[in-house]
Amino acid sequence: MSDFDWSRFRVRIGINAPAENLYKAWATRAGIEHWFLRLSEYRGGDGVLRKNDEPAEKGDSYLWRWHGWPDEVEEKGEILDTNGKDLFAFRFGEAGNCTVRIYPEGTLTMVELVQDQIPVNAESMHNWHLGCKTGWTFYMANLKSLFEGGLDLRNKDINLREVLNA
Repeated sequence: MSDFDWSRFRVRIGINAPAENLYKAWATRAGIEHWFLRLSEYRGGDGVLRKNDEPAEKGDSYLWRWHGWPDEVEEKGEILDTNGKDLFAFRFGEAGNCTVRIYPEGTLTMVELVQDQIPVNAESMHNWHLGCKTGWTFYMANLKSLFEGGLDLRNKDINLREVLNA
């Protein structure tokens, strides 16, 4: 496995939904809380909290909290790039950077996430490469589930621990 690239991975999924709606699912507080987070705050460079449906922009900061985890488990980071339609990138703490691209393929809209600049050491390979890839795989499936059928697969019970969906 010496030629395996532990510094990055890619997950992608085809979703039967308009690209505009999928972009908002990442770039707005209301959107990202619908399928991914319990709480999201996007703040402009001036520190002002963006409105629920106001898209985050390059240079904004974020604070994220997940269902199934206490408030002490949070991620803070920076929005690295946006274009308002099909590109959304952010620094994901010590785990590297994530770039989301949304594009047509066949009859579906593809949502592709690349996480790169993952540190290459034993702890990072376990926590960030394997752990994040597992997490993103689940949450991307939940994104598809909600957009295509309305079923939210997330665990919202903080007392139910060590499950795939939290």
